[in-house]
Amino acid sequence: MRTMAKNIVVIGGGVAGMAAAGKLRAFGYDVVLIDKAEELGGNVKNWYKVFPDFTDASEIIGKLKGELNGTQVIKGATVTSITGSAPDFQVIISTGERIEAAAILVATGFKPFDAALKEEYGYGIYDNSITSIELDAMLKHYCVKTASGETLKKVAMIHCVGSRDEKVNNNYCSRVCCTNTIKQAMEIKEQIPNCEIYCLYMDIRVFGRGYEELYRRSQEDYGIQFIRGRLSEANEKPDSRLLLRVEDTLIGKPMRLTVDMLVLMVGMVGNSELSEVAGLSVGCDRFYTTAHQQYSNNASAREGIFLAGTATGPKAIVESITDGRSAAAEIAGFLANMNRIHVSNGQLVGNLIF
Repeated sequence: MRTMAKNIVVIGGGVAGMAAAGKLRAFGYDVVLIDKAEELGGNVKNWYKVFPDFTDASEIIGKLKGELNGTQVIKGATVTSITGSAPDFQVIISTGERIEAAAILVATGFKPFDAALKEEYGYGIYDNSITSIELDAMLKHYCVKTASGETLKKVAMIHCVGSRDEKVNNNYCSRVCCTNTIKQAMEIKEQIPNCEIYCLYMDIRVFGRGYEELYRRSQEDYGIQFIRGRLSEANEKPDSRLLLRVEDTLIGKPMRLTVDMLVLMVGMVGNSELSEVAGLSVGCDRFYTTAHQQYSNNASAREGIFLAGTATGPKAIVESITDGRSAAAEIAGFLANMNRIHVSNGQLVGNLIF
C-alpha cells in the first residue's frame, strides 16, 4: 500500500468537483481528485447542449479540465475508507493507495431516476418510450428517429418523471426538468421542423436567468404546445405508435393523444454511496445533509469534510460549478483557521503549517 503526502482530496470528477479542484489549485493547495469513472465530467460529459444558451456540454467540460492545473487525478477508483479527523484524515481507495488529507470534499453528484419504476409509462416495455438522457444522445448524433428508423411526426414529453411523486418516494422538485424539456423540444424542432411536440406538465418551473425567455420562445418561435395534464397510461398500438391517456387538468377533461415517441424527462436521485464510508448523514430526500441549510451549506456535520454540487440536492450546471467554487473557498477558510489555531506547533503539513 503506497502512502501519498497530505493533500485536499476531492471525491467526484463532475463539474462541481472539477470546479472546486481548479479553484483550490489556484489558491495554492495540493489536490487529489478521485473519480470512479474512466473519464472526468460526471453526467455532463454525456450531454449535448445545455440550457438556456445552448452551450455545448463538451465546452464546459473542457474549460473545467483546463483549470485543474497540476491536480493529481485518479480515475477508475473508489474510496473504500476514510478514517481520522481534520487535518489528519486517511483516505484509502480501491487501488490500495492511502492518501493523507487535510480536508475532504464530497462531490459525488446524482443518479438519473430509473424510469422503469413508472410502469404506466411503458419504459423498457415499448420501444418508443425513451428517457430524456437517451433523447439527448440522439440529438447529439443528429439521429432522432423511432426505434424502426422512421422520422418523427408527433412527440410527447412528460415532465417530472420521478420527481414530485409520492409513489416513488421522491417528493422534491428536480429543478432542471422543465427547462431541459423546453430546451430539448426546441432542439427536436431544429432538427425536424415539421414535428409536432406536446409537453405534458404539472407546473412549469423555470426560475433561472434566461429560463422564462426560453419558455416563451419555445411557444412563439417554435410552436411547441404545453398541456397541463397528467399521463395516466401509455399503450402501444399495432404500428408501434403510443396511445396516451391524459387528463387535461386546466379544462378538467380526459384526452387521448397518439404519438410516435414518448420522452420521459427523468429527475435526479441522490447518490449517497459514501454515507457510511465518510460518516455523512442523508436527508429524507436521500441527498447528503449539510451542517446548516442557510449559512453552512457546503459543510457536513463531520468537521473537515465538505459537500458540493448535486451531492446535496438537484442543481443546474451553473449552480453546481458555483457551488464547487464556494466549497473550495470554505475549505481554504477552514484550513487557514486551523493553521492559526495550531501554528504554535510549527509542524509543516504540505504547504500548510499546523
